Order: sequence, then structure tokens, then C-alpha cells
Amino acid sequence: MPSLKDILQARALEAAEVGQTVAEVARRMAERNIGAILVLEKGALRGIFSERDLMRRIVVQQLDPEATRVEAVMSTELSTADESATVEEAMELMRRRGCRHLPVMRSGRVIGFISMRDLMVCELERKTEEIAHMRNYIQGA
Repeated sequence: MPSLKDILQARALEAAEVGQTVAEVARRMAERNIGAILVLEKGALRGIFSERDLMRRIVVQQLDPEATRVEAVMSTELSTADESATVEEAMELMRRRGCRHLPVMRSGRVIGFISMRDLMVCELERKTEEIAHMRNYIQGA
């Protein structure tokens, strides 16, 4: 079973800083085609800002995204996972906590960000490979 570290190997850490406006962060998310982004303060994890936060806390409340700082509307009740966690462990944590994104940690510092979609793709690839091996074994028997 692959670990979160295995999945994150070739990824750059995408993050915003607490002082940025919602508009700046939303533009960056749109450019990178991502639905959520970590919010850091001098490298320390402070929150997550997601499309859901944008809808519920900016659009519905009719706040000005150019004037609102991301730290005022980000989610701060976070679940995190250690880089050594397996895909299965991360999926179970997300299920229990009702979240779709997890910051990934190493020695108390954030090193990456994983989504439920990332985990599902990993599992699908693993299952597809397993099926191929089973078919080869059956055909060879």
C-alpha cells in the first residue's frame, strides 16, 4: 500500500499566505485548476481556503473578495496526516472527519496537500494493476 509520501514525490507545494486577499488566492487557484489551497504564515500551516469557503463565506455573505483577507474566511479546523500514512488510512481519516483535503505533515511541518480525488486515483491505479496480474495468472494456469 503506497504512503502519502509516495503520492507527493513529484509535487510542488501550492500555498497562499495569510495576508493575501481572497481575490488573489482565488485567481491563483483558478490558474492552477485546484479547488483548495493551504494557507501559511511564514511556512506554518494556518488554514485551508476552498471553493466551498469562497461560496459560503464570500459570495453568500456578499463580501468584497478584493478587500477580504483570506485568513478571515479560511477553514481553520483542520485534520492532518503524516507523510507515512497509507492511502487507506488517509481515506478513512477523511471519511471520519467529513473532509476532502488533507495537509500532509513531516515532523510538524506541512510538506504537501492531498485530496480525496488524489487518493481515489491512486487506489484505482492499484486495483487496475491487481486485476491485470490476476488475469495474467488465470490465463497462465
